[in-house]
Order: sequence, then structure tokens, then C-alpha cells
Amino acid sequence: MTEEKNIATSYTGEATYKVLLIGGYGFFGQRLAKRLALDSLLHVMIAGRNIAAAQTLADSLNQQTIAGRFSAFRIDVSQHGLATLIRASGAHMVVHTSGPFQGQGYEVARACIQAGAHYVDLADGRDFVAGITELDADARQADLLVTSGASSVPALSSAVVDELAGYFSELHGIDVGISPGNRTERGLATVRAILSYCGAPFPQWRAGRWQQTFGWQGLRRQNYLPPVGGRWLANCDVPDLQLFPERYPGVQRVSFGAGLELPLLHFGTWMMAGMHRAGLVQNWSRYAPSLKKLSDLFIRFGSDAGAMHVELDGIGTDGTRQLRRWTLIAANGDGPYVPVLASAILASKLARNQITCRGALPCIGILRLADFRDALCGLAITTETATG
Repeated sequence: MTEEKNIATSYTGEATYKVLLIGGYGFFGQRLAKRLALDSLLHVMIAGRNIAAAQTLADSLNQQTIAGRFSAFRIDVSQHGLATLIRASGAHMVVHTSGPFQGQGYEVARACIQAGAHYVDLADGRDFVAGITELDADARQADLLVTSGASSVPALSSAVVDELAGYFSELHGIDVGISPGNRTERGLATVRAILSYCGAPFPQWRAGRWQQTFGWQGLRRQNYLPPVGGRWLANCDVPDLQLFPERYPGVQRVSFGAGLELPLLHFGTWMMAGMHRAGLVQNWSRYAPSLKKLSDLFIRFGSDAGAMHVELDGIGTDGTRQLRRWTLIAANGDGPYVPVLASAILASKLARNQITCRGALPCIGILRLADFRDALCGLAITTETATG
């Protein structure tokens, strides 16, 4: 069953819960909008600075959902009076998709608190996600959920670890990795975020203490299930590296790797990281538009299949050494839907009062792995758990 068919047949009643989707016509925003279309309780306002682009997407989705569950709303997150605009929209919840979040502040989240709307974002910036707790007191006073990192990391990755950790009496290591298919479309914000730490130092939990590592260094090979196969990975800076040592006491190491399917692009990025470490380039992210255009020249090569893995090792509850690996395989170019699943789940649960958590916190411990399994409807995405 195609996603379009799911959308067209999902509407069963009046949409009463309003979701303001900032950046709703962007790379991840439009994919999130399509997932939100599957829930008949939601009225989604496609928001951003380009009202024409917002209206075009809203019109398209309205044709698929039969009823007028989508509308366009002009909003500029940098403009004065943001809280007033959010309040005027009538939104119960705001989802912020306009990255990269590295270097952003919490102005949108603060405006949501002032406007009385729940706040969710798709951030994967380490400091941004971990730092959202500075708004905790204000969010609790307003009886709102303000959560950052409703994405592949840390929302999905932590849900996997939470489920698999129950098989261990001692959890020693956690390794997470993501490798998209080369023919899968990539957004400029994602490219800019990756380049922001290409060759830059950051702390990683190894041997039970913080040690320095470098972005896009530490090459290693990861074997995934077909049709993905072997992929090269390298170190990347994500919230998991900061949050997992705190959440899982006793863990001795936490690592995260990302990779590009084509060795030419992967090793090219690895060399760029070396140039940054040598002081030849200060910040690769400023060249993101040009480098994205360059990588797009190779988009017809490789595949549209990507993968994600979460691997845990330690001492099992039976007293023996144990390894458990969860793997996600995304085919048919559906990989970019994975980062939007958590926010789609949160919208559905908040609309039904199924989430009682309040305050400002990273998106960890709010969703279960079973929630993600249910959210894969209509997507060419499969998951598998294995022991080793």
C-alpha cells in the first residue's frame, strides 16, 4: 500500500488538534506533514517565510486527505512578536524543523511557552538538545512539554537502547550508526550540520572517562543487512554521546558513526576533516551550498537504501557476555522519513492526552520502540534485532 493511498483513506472525522509546523515545506518538514496527514485528529498549519510554498503543499495534501486539514501560515522565527503569532495561530503544538540547530538559541521554544503551546524539534545538535533543560522551570509552570531531539537521535536511538538494556545486568558499550543511501535526497541543513563538526574536536565517553575525538575521523567498516551491505562510518558529534553516559550508569563507552555510501564521498569528507585539523580550513559549513551541489553530481550512483544500527554489549542477565544489535533498513528512498517519526508520534499522542510528561527535556524516555514500529505504516522500512 502506498503512502498516498494511506493518506487518502485515513480521514475519519473532524481535525481538532492544531499543529504548527515551522519549516513545513522544507526537506524534513514536508515529509513530516505527510506523516501527520495519516492522523485524522490533526489540523496542520504549514508555516514558514514563503507563504506560497506553504500554500502549495497545503493544497496538495488537502487533495489527498479529502478534507481541509491543512492550511498555510506565514511565520518568520526571527521576527519580533513570535509568541503573539503562535498564539494567534491557535496552535496546541509547534514542531520546529528548520535546522541546522547548531548555533541556534531557544527563542522559538521560549515563544511557545509564552504562547501556551507544546514545543518539539528535530534537532540533532549535541549542545542544543542537551541544553533545552534550561527552560524546564518555565515549561513546568506553563504545564507544557518542551522537548528537543525528536529525531533519529536521540529519540529513536534511546528508545532502542531502553528496550535492549533490559537484557543486560551490566551494560558496557553502546554503538550507534547511520548510513543513508547515496541516491536519497539530502537537505542543505543536514549537510551544513555535518560539516559544522567535520574535523572539529569533541568529547566522547571511552574507557569510562571523557576523551577527545574528532569529527569524521575514526574510520571503521559496518556490515548491514541486504540491500545495504558494507558501509564505511566515521565519528560524528550527536546528543547521544552526551546523554547516554548519564542515562545508563556504568556504561564504559558510547560511540556514534555516520557514513556516506560512496567511498569517494566518504573518504573525501574524511580528508576534509584532516584539512580542518591541520588548520587549512577553519569551518567547512560555510561551504555547504557548494559542497552539496558537488555531491549532487554523484546522486545517480549508489542506491536509495540506507541503514541505522544500535548495538549494545555487556553482561547479560544470565551472567554471560552478550551482544545485541538492532538494525533498521530503509529502501525506496524512505530513509529521510526516519528523523520525522518521533515528532509525528508525539503529535498523535499529545492530541489524545496520552503523554503526561511536562517540562523541558531532551527527547529521551518519552517514547517506546513499539511506538516507532507502529509509525512505519506505508514506508519501505524494516527493523530486526539479533544477538551475537
